[in-house]
Amino acid sequence: MEVLWRQRSATVAEVTEALKAHKLAYSTVLTTMRILEQKGYVKHTEAGRAYVYEPVVEREAASQRAVQQVLKRFFNGSPALLALRLLEEEQIDDVELERLRAQIRKGRP
Repeated sequence: MEVLWRQRSATVAEVTEALKAHKLAYSTVLTTMRILEQKGYVKHTEAGRAYVYEPVVEREAASQRAVQQVLKRFFNGSPALLALRLLEEEQIDDVELERLRAQIRKGRP
């Protein structure tokens, strides 16, 4: 998705090339693009023999959906449990901790 958000559209070959540091096979990228399309994250148009994919969902909306899925699947729908797990497992610098404190005081992100 990062490649599509950055480039606005790309073929499977272009996505594979953009991700060459990850050493992903063309078939892996193709399968992923098909799954993303089935889930409604991307759509494609035909350009000759290639499909050109473009994002249907903006980054913010995709992020929101992903967080909701994680909350539902792993944290019984509780944002507090997710936040506690992150605080227990991850290194958070003082600036980020202060931002968290400010949001907690406000009661809303």
